Amino acid sequence: MHSINEKKKSLELRAEGYSYNYISRKLDVPKSTLSNWLKNLPFLPNKTTNESVINSQQKAIYASRSNRILSLTKAKEYAEQNIKNLSSREIFLIGMGIYIGEGSKAYSGTRIVNSDPRIIRFSLLWFKICFGLTEENIKIRIHIYPDNNEKKTLKFWMDQLQLKKDCFQTFYVDRRINKRKNRAGVLPYGTAHMSVVSKGNKDFGVLLHRKILATIDCILNTRD
Repeated sequence: MHSINEKKKSLELRAEGYSYNYISRKLDVPKSTLSNWLKNLPFLPNKTTNESVINSQQKAIYASRSNRILSLTKAKEYAEQNIKNLSSREIFLIGMGIYIGEGSKAYSGTRIVNSDPRIIRFSLLWFKICFGLTEENIKIRIHIYPDNNEKKTLKFWMDQLQLKKDCFQTFYVDRRINKRKNRAGVLPYGTAHMSVVSKGNKDFGVLLHRKILATIDCILNTRD
C-alpha cells in the first residue's frame, strides 16, 4: 500500500516534467500505479526527460546497428562454411539455375542478361569450366541510358569481369522518351548482355543453346 505522501510527491515530480521511469525509480512505485495516479495530469517533459528520451533512442539505434552487424557476421560465417570449394558439378547446376532466370530461351543464341557483375562473372566462369569456352567466344554489349557515362561504365565492366576491351561491343543507349525520369541513376553501369559466339565451332553455336535448354527441361521436369 502506497502512502499519500508518495502520491503527492509523484504528482509534484510529474508536474515538473519527469517521466514515469524517473518517478518510479525515485519513489520505488510501479509504473502501473503511477499511470493510475497521473493519467489525467497534463504533461510537459523537462530537460532531463528529453535528454533521457534522446539517450534511449541513441541506445536503441546503437543496439540495432550492433545486432545487424552481428547478424551479418553470422550470415557470412555460415556462407563461408557451407560454400568453400565448389565442384564442377555444383558450378554446372548453379549456372543452369542462373540461366533459367536470366538466360535467353528463344532460338536466338546463348545469352545471359543482368546488371549485377557477380552474375555475369559467375556465368562467364560457368561457360569456361562447363563448356570449354574462351574469352574469344564471349561478346558483351552494355545497355545504358543517356545519363550513364560510357567511359566509366566500360572501365567498370572490364575491371569487374577481367576482360579485354575487344570482348565489348558498341554500347546500346536506351533513348526512349517514355522512360520514367525517377529511374535515372538506378543503374549507374547499365545492364550487361553477354552472348556466346561460335567462332566456327559448332559446339558453341546452336548445339550449345540446345544442350542448355534440354538440361533445363530435365531439371524442371524432375519428379520425386
